[in-house]
Amino acid sequence: MHPARQNLHLIPLEIAGGDWEMQYSPYVYYNEHCIVLNREHAPMVINGAVFHKLLEFIDIFPHCFIGSNADLPIVGGSILSHEHFQGGNYNFPLQEAEVETEFKSAGFNGQISIVKWPMSVIRISHNDKNALADFAAKVLENWRKYSDEDSHVFAESFGIPHNTITPIARKNGENYELDLVLRNNITTEEHPMGLYHPHEELHNIKKENIGLIEVMGLAILPGRLKIEMKELTRAVINGEDMAQNPLIGKHEAWINSRLPKYENINEENIEQILQTEIGLSFKTVLEHAGVFKRDNEGKAAFRRFVEGLL
Repeated sequence: MHPARQNLHLIPLEIAGGDWEMQYSPYVYYNEHCIVLNREHAPMVINGAVFHKLLEFIDIFPHCFIGSNADLPIVGGSILSHEHFQGGNYNFPLQEAEVETEFKSAGFNGQISIVKWPMSVIRISHNDKNALADFAAKVLENWRKYSDEDSHVFAESFGIPHNTITPIARKNGENYELDLVLRNNITTEEHPMGLYHPHEELHNIKKENIGLIEVMGLAILPGRLKIEMKELTRAVINGEDMAQNPLIGKHEAWINSRLPKYENINEENIEQILQTEIGLSFKTVLEHAGVFKRDNEGKAAFRRFVEGLL
């Protein structure tokens, strides 16, 4: 048992006319990792008002980003019973990702683009935060009801909604910027935990929900991997039968499919090899979570959705 943390102080904030509290996270996944909580007990909801809240926070802390987990099971990635955001002073890989396709809209004179990223990300920016929030609300409204059978995107099934957004806000020069990550939580017989969720062949590395921090490119991996990778390192070097080891048997197919590409594996490089392969597996996990895939058909389908907003 550890003593209670006594250094977590709540900082009162007013955001969009409501009372909020901010505290620095005890997990400290990155610089100035903070959690912003609605003082009123209210469930997580992604709606038009959320974009205004996020952008008002940026006015108070322009050096930070802030984002919200999605509001549906499987893709929510966090507690859905209480409205909260996460922020901090940190540049994630998503922020550095290049723009792939740009669009123009007669009704919105800000920037609209698709980001080159494993997940499906629309980036919009404008120097007017209200205009930006209003256009983000339009994206959300259209995505909530959007279906594309060819891409296996369905807005709902049996009356259960599937489409939502993971939003991230930041300041970029004089402009406010929003990354809107399209999410869908549909399940199938082949993927009962979620079609746009880490697939079963990578559950040895990651089977938990993909939340806000992971969407932006920072892997939050289960603590068990630290012990398992140490044991796996020993087993690979010693040529042991991993199937007989209950701690690492789950990794046998994964590691056997990856090691053949390395010509020389030894005690000096095995740890780095495993770290590299975990990173590549996490990239694949993000591709699994991407609604529109990164092949030509998926890119074309993504463009069709964005063009429908213009």
